[in-house]
Amino acid sequence: MFSGSIPALVTPFAPDGSVDEPAYRDLIEWQIAEGSSALCACGTTGEAATLSYEEHFDVVRICVDQTRGRVPVIAGAGSNDTKVAASNLQAAKDAGADAALMVPPYYNRPSQEGIFQHFAALGDTAPLPIILYNVPARTVTDIQPATLARIVTAYPTIFVGVKDASGVLARVSQHRASCGPDFTQLSGNDDLALAFDAMGGTGCISVSANVAPRLCAEFQAACQAGDFVTALAYQDKLYPLHEALFTDASPGPVKYAMTKVRSGFPETLRLPMTPANAASRAAVDAALAHAGLA
Repeated sequence: MFSGSIPALVTPFAPDGSVDEPAYRDLIEWQIAEGSSALCACGTTGEAATLSYEEHFDVVRICVDQTRGRVPVIAGAGSNDTKVAASNLQAAKDAGADAALMVPPYYNRPSQEGIFQHFAALGDTAPLPIILYNVPARTVTDIQPATLARIVTAYPTIFVGVKDASGVLARVSQHRASCGPDFTQLSGNDDLALAFDAMGGTGCISVSANVAPRLCAEFQAACQAGDFVTALAYQDKLYPLHEALFTDASPGPVKYAMTKVRSGFPETLRLPMTPANAASRAAVDAALAHAGLA
Protein backbone atom coordinates (compact mmCIF):
# COMPACT_ATOMS: atom_id res chain seq x y z
CA MET A 1 0.00 0.00 0.00
CA PHE A 2 2.77 2.45 0.84
CA SER A 3 5.57 2.84 -1.68
CA GLY A 4 6.86 5.27 -4.28
CA SER A 5 6.63 9.05 -4.04
CA ILE A 6 4.39 10.27 -1.21
CA PRO A 7 4.26 14.05 -0.77
CA ALA A 8 4.14 15.40 2.76
CA LEU A 9 1.52 17.90 1.68
CA VAL A 10 1.79 21.56 2.56
CA THR A 11 -1.38 23.06 4.00
CA PRO A 12 -2.37 26.17 2.02
CA PHE A 13 -3.64 29.10 4.09
CA ALA A 14 -5.67 32.03 2.86
CA PRO A 15 -4.34 35.55 3.58
CA ASP A 16 -6.48 35.69 6.74
CA GLY A 17 -4.73 32.54 8.02
CA SER A 18 -7.63 30.13 7.56
CA VAL A 19 -7.19 26.83 5.70
CA ASP A 20 -7.65 27.47 1.97
CA GLU A 21 -9.81 24.47 1.09
CA PRO A 22 -10.10 25.14 -2.67
CA ALA A 23 -6.31 25.46 -2.99
CA TYR A 24 -5.85 22.25 -1.00
CA ARG A 25 -8.28 20.34 -3.19
CA ASP A 26 -6.55 21.63 -6.32
CA LEU A 27 -3.18 20.57 -4.90
CA ILE A 28 -4.49 17.06 -4.25
CA GLU A 29 -5.87 16.73 -7.79
CA TRP A 30 -2.56 17.85 -9.25
CA GLN A 31 -0.59 15.45 -7.06
CA ILE A 32 -2.69 12.47 -8.13
CA ALA A 33 -2.55 13.47 -11.81
CA GLU A 34 1.25 13.81 -11.61
CA GLY A 35 1.70 10.27 -10.26
CA SER A 36 2.06 10.53 -6.48
CA SER A 37 1.38 7.08 -5.06
CA ALA A 38 -0.13 8.22 -1.72
CA LEU A 39 -0.67 11.48 0.14
CA CYS A 40 0.45 12.43 3.65
CA ALA A 41 -1.77 15.07 5.27
CA CYS A 42 -0.95 17.11 8.37
CA GLY A 43 2.67 16.21 8.80
CA THR A 44 5.45 18.62 9.73
CA THR A 45 5.47 20.17 6.24
CA GLY A 46 1.71 20.64 6.58
CA GLU A 47 2.29 22.85 9.65
CA ALA A 48 0.32 20.43 11.80
CA ALA A 49 1.80 21.95 14.95
CA THR A 50 -0.08 25.19 14.21
CA LEU A 51 -3.45 23.57 13.43
CA SER A 52 -6.16 23.25 16.04
CA TYR A 53 -7.51 19.75 16.69
CA GLU A 54 -10.62 20.55 14.66
CA GLU A 55 -8.63 22.04 11.77
CA HIS A 56 -6.19 19.13 11.76
CA PHE A 57 -8.79 16.45 11.18
CA ASP A 58 -10.88 18.67 8.92
CA VAL A 59 -7.81 18.86 6.67
CA VAL A 60 -7.50 15.06 6.77
CA ARG A 61 -11.21 14.74 5.89
CA ILE A 62 -10.80 17.13 2.95
CA CYS A 63 -7.84 15.10 1.71
CA VAL A 64 -9.77 11.83 1.96
CA ASP A 65 -12.85 13.33 0.32
CA GLN A 66 -10.91 14.80 -2.60
CA THR A 67 -8.80 11.68 -3.09
CA ARG A 68 -11.88 9.44 -3.37
CA GLY A 69 -9.90 6.26 -2.85
CA ARG A 70 -7.60 6.80 -5.83
CA VAL A 71 -4.49 6.72 -3.64
CA PRO A 72 -4.05 5.98 0.08
CA VAL A 73 -4.10 8.83 2.60
CA ILE A 74 -1.73 8.86 5.57
CA ALA A 75 -2.67 11.22 8.40
CA GLY A 76 -0.18 12.74 10.78
CA ALA A 77 -1.51 11.92 14.23
CA GLY A 78 1.38 11.85 16.70
CA SER A 79 1.51 13.40 20.16
CA ASN A 80 3.86 13.39 23.13
CA ASP A 81 0.87 12.46 25.31
CA THR A 82 -0.03 8.81 24.83
CA LYS A 83 -3.73 9.35 25.56
CA VAL A 84 -3.91 12.22 23.07
CA ALA A 85 -2.09 10.10 20.48
CA ALA A 86 -4.69 7.36 20.94
CA SER A 87 -7.48 9.90 20.48
CA ASN A 88 -5.76 11.21 17.37
CA LEU A 89 -5.64 7.72 15.91
CA GLN A 90 -9.38 7.36 16.30
CA ALA A 91 -9.93 10.80 14.78
CA ALA A 92 -7.74 9.84 11.81
CA LYS A 93 -9.79 6.69 11.36
CA ASP A 94 -13.06 8.63 11.62
CA ALA A 95 -11.77 11.08 9.01
CA GLY A 96 -11.25 8.17 6.61
CA ALA A 97 -7.45 7.93 6.58
CA ASP A 98 -5.88 4.65 5.48
CA ALA A 99 -3.02 4.88 7.98
CA ALA A 100 -1.50 7.20 10.56
CA LEU A 101 2.01 8.63 10.76
CA MET A 102 3.16 8.65 14.39
CA VAL A 103 6.26 10.24 15.90
CA PRO A 104 7.66 9.03 19.23
CA PRO A 105 6.97 11.38 22.15
CA TYR A 106 8.78 14.69 21.70
CA TYR A 107 9.91 17.06 24.48
CA ASN A 108 9.37 14.40 27.19
CA ARG A 109 12.52 12.56 26.01
CA PRO A 110 11.42 9.07 27.14
CA SER A 111 13.81 6.15 27.38
CA GLN A 112 13.71 3.35 24.82
CA GLU A 113 11.44 1.48 27.23
CA GLY A 114 9.18 4.53 27.38
CA ILE A 115 9.05 4.70 23.58
CA PHE A 116 8.11 1.02 23.43
CA GLN A 117 5.43 1.37 26.08
CA HIS A 118 3.98 4.43 24.30
CA PHE A 119 3.58 2.52 21.06
CA ALA A 120 2.45 -0.65 22.82
CA ALA A 121 -0.39 1.31 24.40
CA LEU A 122 -1.34 2.61 20.95
CA GLY A 123 -0.98 -0.82 19.37
CA ASP A 124 -3.43 -2.33 21.86
CA THR A 125 -6.29 -0.17 20.60
CA ALA A 126 -5.17 1.20 17.22
CA PRO A 127 -8.08 1.33 14.75
CA LEU A 128 -5.85 1.62 11.67
CA PRO A 129 -2.29 0.82 10.56
CA ILE A 130 0.56 2.98 11.84
CA ILE A 131 3.72 4.11 10.10
CA LEU A 132 6.35 4.98 12.69
CA TYR A 133 8.06 8.31 12.03
CA ASN A 134 11.57 8.56 13.39
CA VAL A 135 12.84 12.14 13.14
CA PRO A 136 15.32 12.77 15.97
CA ALA A 137 16.20 16.27 14.74
CA ARG A 138 12.67 17.41 15.60
CA THR A 139 11.63 15.12 18.46
CA VAL A 140 15.00 14.80 20.25
CA THR A 141 13.92 11.15 20.57
CA ASP A 142 15.43 8.37 18.48
CA ILE A 143 13.67 5.02 17.98
CA GLN A 144 16.67 2.73 18.08
CA PRO A 145 16.61 -0.27 15.68
CA ALA A 146 16.19 -2.77 18.51
CA THR A 147 13.22 -0.81 19.86
CA LEU A 148 11.62 -0.54 16.43
CA ALA A 149 12.03 -4.29 15.94
CA ARG A 150 10.45 -4.91 19.34
CA ILE A 151 7.44 -2.73 18.46
CA VAL A 152 6.94 -4.33 15.05
CA THR A 153 7.37 -7.86 16.39
CA ALA A 154 4.80 -7.26 19.12
CA TYR A 155 2.22 -5.66 16.76
CA PRO A 156 3.05 -6.79 13.21
CA THR A 157 -0.38 -5.99 11.76
CA ILE A 158 -0.47 -2.49 13.29
CA PHE A 159 3.03 -1.09 12.79
CA VAL A 160 3.38 -1.67 9.08
CA GLY A 161 6.25 0.63 8.19
CA VAL A 162 8.66 3.37 9.12
CA LYS A 163 9.42 6.81 7.77
CA ASP A 164 13.05 7.16 8.72
CA ALA A 165 14.50 10.65 8.86
CA SER A 166 17.39 9.74 11.15
CA GLY A 167 19.86 10.19 8.30
CA VAL A 168 21.54 6.90 9.25
CA LEU A 169 21.44 4.83 6.08
CA ALA A 170 22.63 1.67 7.84
CA ARG A 171 19.25 1.54 9.53
CA VAL A 172 17.66 0.32 6.28
CA SER A 173 19.73 -2.86 6.48
CA GLN A 174 19.26 -3.13 10.23
CA HIS A 175 15.48 -2.89 9.85
CA ARG A 176 15.49 -5.42 6.98
CA ALA A 177 17.39 -7.86 9.18
CA SER A 178 15.11 -7.45 12.19
CA CYS A 179 11.70 -6.77 10.58
CA GLY A 180 12.06 -8.68 7.32
CA PRO A 181 12.56 -7.59 3.72
CA ASP A 182 8.83 -6.93 3.22
CA PHE A 183 8.65 -4.32 6.02
CA THR A 184 7.82 -0.94 4.48
CA GLN A 185 10.69 1.51 4.77
CA LEU A 186 10.12 5.06 3.54
CA SER A 187 12.85 7.67 3.48
CA GLY A 188 12.14 10.89 5.31
CA ASN A 189 15.01 12.67 3.56
CA ASP A 190 14.71 13.53 -0.13
CA ASP A 191 18.45 13.98 -0.51
CA LEU A 192 19.15 10.43 0.74
CA ALA A 193 16.25 8.66 -1.01
CA LEU A 194 18.41 7.20 -3.79
CA ALA A 195 20.78 5.47 -1.38
CA PHE A 196 17.89 4.56 0.93
CA ASP A 197 16.06 2.79 -1.91
CA ALA A 198 19.22 1.08 -3.14
CA MET A 199 19.58 -0.46 0.32
CA GLY A 200 16.01 -1.79 0.32
CA GLY A 201 13.73 1.18 0.90
CA THR A 202 10.33 1.30 -0.77
CA GLY A 203 9.86 5.02 -1.31
CA CYS A 204 9.91 8.47 0.26
CA ILE A 205 7.54 10.69 2.18
CA SER A 206 8.79 13.74 0.41
CA VAL A 207 8.92 17.52 0.74
CA SER A 208 10.21 18.00 -2.82
CA ALA A 209 7.26 16.06 -4.23
CA ASN A 210 5.04 19.01 -3.34
CA VAL A 211 6.89 21.02 -5.98
CA ALA A 212 8.02 18.35 -8.46
CA PRO A 213 5.53 15.48 -8.11
CA ARG A 214 6.03 13.98 -11.56
CA LEU A 215 9.83 14.03 -11.36
CA CYS A 216 9.75 12.53 -7.87
CA ALA A 217 7.28 9.84 -8.96
CA GLU A 218 9.42 8.94 -11.98
CA PHE A 219 12.53 8.88 -9.79
CA GLN A 220 10.87 6.49 -7.35
CA ALA A 221 9.56 4.30 -10.19
CA ALA A 222 13.11 3.95 -11.50
CA CYS A 223 14.37 3.04 -8.03
CA GLN A 224 11.67 0.43 -7.49
CA ALA A 225 12.44 -1.07 -10.92
CA GLY A 226 16.10 -1.36 -9.95
CA ASP A 227 17.11 1.10 -12.70
CA PHE A 228 19.57 3.08 -10.67
CA VAL A 229 21.27 4.61 -13.72
CA THR A 230 18.02 6.38 -14.57
CA ALA A 231 17.39 7.12 -10.89
CA LEU A 232 20.80 8.77 -10.60
CA ALA A 233 19.96 11.09 -13.49
CA TYR A 234 16.78 12.13 -11.68
CA GLN A 235 18.77 12.56 -8.45
CA ASP A 236 21.18 14.92 -10.20
CA LYS A 237 18.25 16.93 -11.59
CA LEU A 238 16.44 17.12 -8.24
CA TYR A 239 19.29 17.39 -5.75
CA PRO A 240 19.58 21.21 -5.82
CA LEU A 241 15.85 21.39 -5.07
CA HIS A 242 16.20 18.96 -2.16
CA GLU A 243 18.87 21.26 -0.73
CA ALA A 244 17.14 24.54 -1.51
CA LEU A 245 13.92 23.59 0.27
CA PHE A 246 15.86 23.51 3.55
CA THR A 247 17.92 26.68 3.15
CA ASP A 248 15.51 28.35 5.59
CA ALA A 249 13.06 26.97 8.15
CA SER A 250 10.65 24.56 6.46
CA PRO A 251 8.03 24.95 5.07
CA GLY A 252 8.94 28.55 4.18
CA PRO A 253 11.01 27.62 1.11
CA VAL A 254 8.61 24.96 -0.16
CA LYS A 255 5.65 27.31 0.09
CA TYR A 256 7.62 29.88 -1.88
CA ALA A 257 8.46 27.21 -4.47
CA MET A 258 4.80 26.30 -4.76
CA THR A 259 4.00 29.85 -5.88
CA LYS A 260 6.42 29.33 -8.76
CA VAL A 261 4.97 26.04 -10.02
CA ARG A 262 1.28 26.63 -9.19
CA SER A 263 -0.11 29.98 -10.25
CA GLY A 264 -1.95 31.69 -7.42
CA PHE A 265 -0.86 29.22 -4.74
CA PRO A 266 -0.90 31.01 -1.35
CA GLU A 267 2.45 31.50 0.36
CA THR A 268 0.87 32.27 3.76
CA LEU A 269 2.40 30.55 6.79
CA ARG A 270 1.34 30.49 10.42
CA LEU A 271 3.65 31.82 13.10
CA PRO A 272 6.16 30.89 14.30
CA MET A 273 6.96 29.91 10.69
CA THR A 274 7.96 32.81 8.46
CA PRO A 275 8.49 33.28 4.71
CA ALA A 276 11.75 32.15 3.18
CA ASN A 277 14.52 34.76 3.25
CA ALA A 278 16.05 36.30 0.12
CA ALA A 279 18.97 33.88 -0.08
CA SER A 280 16.65 30.91 0.25
CA ARG A 281 14.36 32.26 -2.47
CA ALA A 282 17.33 32.66 -4.79
CA ALA A 283 18.40 29.09 -4.09
CA VAL A 284 14.88 27.83 -4.80
CA ASP A 285 14.73 29.81 -8.06
CA ALA A 286 18.04 28.34 -9.22
CA ALA A 287 17.00 24.82 -8.24
CA LEU A 288 13.69 25.09 -10.09
CA ALA A 289 15.54 26.23 -13.20
CA HIS A 290 18.02 23.35 -12.85
CA ALA A 291 15.16 20.86 -12.65
CA GLY A 292 13.40 22.38 -15.66
CA LEU A 293 10.48 23.54 -13.55
CA ALA A 294 10.82 27.29 -14.16
